Amino acid sequence: MADCVFCGIVAGTVPAFKVADTPEGVGFLDVRPVFKGHVLIVPRAHVPQLTDLPSSDLADYFGLVQRLAEAVPAALGSQGTFVANNNVVSQSQPHLHFHVVPRTKGDGLRGFFWPRHKYASDEEAAEYAARIGTAFGSG
Repeated sequence: MADCVFCGIVAGTVPAFKVADTPEGVGFLDVRPVFKGHVLIVPRAHVPQLTDLPSSDLADYFGLVQRLAEAVPAALGSQGTFVANNNVVSQSQPHLHFHVVPRTKGDGLRGFFWPRHKYASDEEAAEYAARIGTAFGSG
């Protein structure tokens, strides 16, 4: 897609600090990292969000995400990673991407910016679970 920054990075027309360039996708450093070593992983094809990724590509794409989630702590000495994806809301670019953020106990990241909202009761939680389960069964 001509106006997509991530497509430009995949094509090599937009500069990026690439950490992986494979048939499954491209991994590169986030220009606004949560912590140094924060990597974004995109599929090679322009796919707006996770629900648009063909199921035939899931295993290969998530395999790349998984390998980078292993490589980041190995390379940086962090204890683990935070792996995340936004779909539409808070998605900085309309091209599917996963974040792999290095994490170390005591790094100061708490709750990763999201407020928490408790269910009023177990009944309310069960209602939400049933609604999502029904929608999942119909998809």
